[in-house]
Amino acid sequence: MMKTNVFTIYMLTVGVFLTATSELVVSGILPRIAEDINISLAIAGQLITAYSLSFAIATPILIVLTNRLNRTSLLVGSLFAFFAGSGLSAFSKNIEMLMASRVLLGASSGIFLVVSLGIAAKLVPEEKLGRTIGTIILGFSSAMILGVPIGIAIADWINWRAIFILLAVLSFITGIVIWRLLPNVAGDTPVPFVRQLKRAGSAVILATLFISLFREGGNSVFLTYISPYMQQIMSFDTADIAFMMLAIGLIGAIASRIGGSLVDHWGASRTLGTSLVIHLAALALLPVFTFSTPFVVGLITIMFAVLFAAGPAVQSYIIQQAPESANFVLSLNTSVIHLGIAAGAGAGGYLVGETGTLQQHPWLAAAIITLGFAAAQISFALSRKNRKLAEIH
Repeated sequence: MMKTNVFTIYMLTVGVFLTATSELVVSGILPRIAEDINISLAIAGQLITAYSLSFAIATPILIVLTNRLNRTSLLVGSLFAFFAGSGLSAFSKNIEMLMASRVLLGASSGIFLVVSLGIAAKLVPEEKLGRTIGTIILGFSSAMILGVPIGIAIADWINWRAIFILLAVLSFITGIVIWRLLPNVAGDTPVPFVRQLKRAGSAVILATLFISLFREGGNSVFLTYISPYMQQIMSFDTADIAFMMLAIGLIGAIASRIGGSLVDHWGASRTLGTSLVIHLAALALLPVFTFSTPFVVGLITIMFAVLFAAGPAVQSYIIQQAPESANFVLSLNTSVIHLGIAAGAGAGGYLVGETGTLQQHPWLAAAIITLGFAAAQISFALSRKNRKLAEIH
């Protein structure tokens, strides 16, 4: 096991923060982009789709193709590709250039995230893996809390292109620092692609991927419409929503660190299973307590806390189940996550279109996450069975 310092892990977190900001900030500046390059809002919205599809499709393919490459070089290379994508975004004159930049940003962000998590598994002892992954994932939650609001403020103050110029500069600096600090991490032990596919297609891993699919799908049903939910059901105004999102985002960031510690002390499967139960219970109770704003706020806060706390558990559990193909399976998991988000948003849109209200969205979200909990129980049982068979042999 290689030695590393805490600052190096935090630099990986900074890299995740920058890449996640490039993904999340676009939804807040779509009208400005549409007006600037003279396209409709509907077409501008496809920039989000292009990023997600690139992230979902390109990441597992590139992970397989670069399996033997030095992990440090690949990580820094992905940041420099991100630098190029950010620069292309900043200087795009038409929708075609901007779409190309989103494809490059999606692919490079996916590689950076997966390789960062894979490197963490090699750099730290197993008893510290959960906390380390929790720290890295903190970059994503920080992008929601700080990256998006700061990006929107920059767009108001200067213009939307300045966001991507800043991301380009910061990613270049981060890449240099990581290159200087990170020890040489060799590529993965050569594993034939067919064998990786077989490992990824095992019942345990397939069940684990369904956990992510249903968990993220259920989250997306509710979170895609959380702002209008607060307006319609809780009668919150824009300022109230902004304050609450900031507050629960901060709670989520703290919960991510706590979740990592729980993984190390309690185990990934136990942490994940418990968080799923609390998560779906909080969602299921929301429509029951709409008469009380404090109860609703409390339940949403609990939901966000366990959502972020479970992040390190999911990633740690995947690494534990497929150590020799961890990067490949992690990349498949990120793809499944994006598919779940897209499907959940579509299901939420259909429901509000049919009912004209957001009242039932938490129940649909809870029902989908219940499927994720069932998938988790299947995966945990199969994992225990595999461990017993390995001990016998």
